[in-house]
Amino acid sequence: MHPFTHTIRRALAALLGGALLAQAGAALADVSPLSVSGNKILAGGQPASFAGNSLFWSNTGWGGEKYYNASVVSWLKNDWKSRVVRVAMGVDEGSGYLQDPAGNKARVKAVVDAAIANDLYVIIDWHSHHAEDYRTQAVAFFEEMARTYGKSNHVIYEVYNEPLNVSWSGTIKPYAQAVINAIRAIDPDNLIIVGTPNWSQDVDAASRDPIRGTNIAYTLHFYAGSHGQWLRDKAQTALNNGIPLFVTEWGSVNASGDGAVAEAETAAWMDFLKTRGISHANWSLNDKAEGASALVPGASPQGGWSAGQLTRSGTLAKQIISGWGGGPTPTPGCTRATLPARVQAEAYCNMAGIQVEPTTDVDGGGNVGYIDAGDWMTYDVNVPTAGSYVVKYRVASAPGGGVIQLERAGGGTVFGTVNVPATGGWQRWTTVQHTVNLPAGAQTLALLAKAGGFNVNWLDLSPAGSPVPTGITIQAESFDAQSGVQTEGTTDTGGGLNVGYLDAGDWLSYPAINLTAGGTYLIEYRVASLNGGGNLQLEEAGGSVVYGALNVPSTGGWQNWTTISHTVTLPAGSRKFGIAVRNGGWNLNWFRVTKTP
Repeated sequence: MHPFTHTIRRALAALLGGALLAQAGAALADVSPLSVSGNKILAGGQPASFAGNSLFWSNTGWGGEKYYNASVVSWLKNDWKSRVVRVAMGVDEGSGYLQDPAGNKARVKAVVDAAIANDLYVIIDWHSHHAEDYRTQAVAFFEEMARTYGKSNHVIYEVYNEPLNVSWSGTIKPYAQAVINAIRAIDPDNLIIVGTPNWSQDVDAASRDPIRGTNIAYTLHFYAGSHGQWLRDKAQTALNNGIPLFVTEWGSVNASGDGAVAEAETAAWMDFLKTRGISHANWSLNDKAEGASALVPGASPQGGWSAGQLTRSGTLAKQIISGWGGGPTPTPGCTRATLPARVQAEAYCNMAGIQVEPTTDVDGGGNVGYIDAGDWMTYDVNVPTAGSYVVKYRVASAPGGGVIQLERAGGGTVFGTVNVPATGGWQRWTTVQHTVNLPAGAQTLALLAKAGGFNVNWLDLSPAGSPVPTGITIQAESFDAQSGVQTEGTTDTGGGLNVGYLDAGDWLSYPAINLTAGGTYLIEYRVASLNGGGNLQLEEAGGSVVYGALNVPSTGGWQNWTTISHTVTLPAGSRKFGIAVRNGGWNLNWFRVTKTP
């Protein structure tokens, strides 16, 4: 994926260059880029979920449009602690976009601009129940939004609010694919959310025939007074089938938008979303006289609302949103790695200018990209003995010409530089290396881009003369399908994520890898278990062939890691591995496949 220029950040980087490292603790104002990994939406490559508000229909004269302004956005951030705001641009209803494009579009832009200024995520929603009838207009609108806002991490495109009882595969998916293609021709990576049949409830139907593409999620809507466990079951089916969900609209009342607050069912829904890391926006930030409105009639159109100006549903929504948290920590994957170690590039402790995106490299997960001259990342390491170390970098670059400088964070000491060649593509990977002299002790290293135009998947630091590893390491969270598991941040060496919440009957499957020779292979698993008693089975994905099974011992804690292994016989060729959980109660960080002599 090619780097592009964020004007302000790049100007700062060019001006200050490596001197920025001295201010590594001070974050530049921005939000983390969102990406999709399996059934999760990640922020900055780490699991995260956000809570916020959906505005009411933008339609001229409907009443809700008075809240489409910067003062309201600022109040939601500072008083409600909202992390996301949704602009519900009415399309085909009276005085919507089709009848008043200038007025509705101006309101949308006012909120988007304010959200960016306040560092909130913002959902641009094509708020229609019949979007397939207005494909041409949708394409033109989202092309304009992508041209205007596509370089901002803040912006999320919701291309269809609530389809009615229409076919997913025959109607909604073809419409969505056309709009997505138009967006992707301009904006290659911002999150896109697609509505699902029956008022965005049939997410299970979408999960059986997902859209091809990157960074695509699916809309789930619920109203706690009408929708209960049966809809959570449909949502769980969709997650089990591997698609990510975003609740772009929910209410604590009935599906009509009115009625009493269903507190117990709302709590059940929030537990469901929280434990699965699903983001959500409450309907609606308006003063219409109905149960779903957060504000009492006549509440100020500029924010500043007292507790008495909130409805019962508004009071509950504010409690939920302000207490949600759910975002990534400022140092998302940062742990102190003791050498020798392989550190995932996205497990930086601080950075400037870069973004994290999914990788197609052999070990899956994420890579760091959008690297321009002056960008940097820092990593905490412990060097047990002073001496010569081989530092390897897993890189990809379409044009080549990049230069990596390894230095002490904050500048001053430069350990060495290495050139990044052209690899033939942004996801065509190779390994470059150099030998440097490192002092002993705990320290923070920095990777500074002296010249940009490359991606980094990982860096590997080992004493000079160490044996060269020959195995293929597969990160546990890089599955392409799963049932029953969740990912979480790991404290294991190298940082990143591990897979957890493994119960009997759960399973994971992984993208195919190519084994050049058949024979005996050592399979190692990096596991942690508080109580032990677990058992895993290595198989061909789907279970048609079982290669071997292994017991998981107690390690004394869910983040106390050890490596277990067994030897299996594997045929040559493309192998798509699966791991079946026969007995649960353990976590998995990675597994490694190594040909034995």
